[in-house]
Amino acid sequence: MDEAKDAKARLRTAALARRDAMPADARIEASLIVADRCADLLPVTPGMVVSGFLPIRSEIDIRPLMMQLADRGARLCVPAIVDGRLQFRHLVRGAPLEPQGFGTYAPGAEAAVLDPELMLVPLAVFDRTGGRIGYGRGYYDSAIAALRDKGAPPILAAVAFAVQETDFVPMEPHDVRLPMIVTERETIRPPAD
Repeated sequence: MDEAKDAKARLRTAALARRDAMPADARIEASLIVADRCADLLPVTPGMVVSGFLPIRSEIDIRPLMMQLADRGARLCVPAIVDGRLQFRHLVRGAPLEPQGFGTYAPGAEAAVLDPELMLVPLAVFDRTGGRIGYGRGYYDSAIAALRDKGAPPILAAVAFAVQETDFVPMEPHDVRLPMIVTERETIRPPAD
């Protein structure tokens, strides 16, 4: 394992332990605060395609935010893992969901595949420069790069609990720096490179 990957693994383990240590009621309250903060911040217009995610383990629960955005006319999608890449499938109320591995779910293969215009990005760790560590497979970095390559760069907004912050995230060439991170304490907007 090279030095950056090793450092990321250590940071991920520590941040996830802090997140896991949050009492369930604190996670619920913080998730609702983030939902309200994001609903006010995000430039969602009717018909806009917004990717969210369904929470795994102690992850922030943005389903209340996703419902607020749907009520404002957003077309929601969530990631499905297909051939080692993320595919964003249209999320429709009442449609069945299938396991995707990692403890998460997504609509089945019959769901429409959409290109998100705005992505609510999950993470394990972040820093104040917009550095992000995910869960170690690079799915989101690859998906964002693919959208940029298609000429459709999405608006990115990471959502997390404040306890997931660290002083410094080592960045590798493929890592995508985040322009906005929303926690229950604040909205962090790192300066653009």
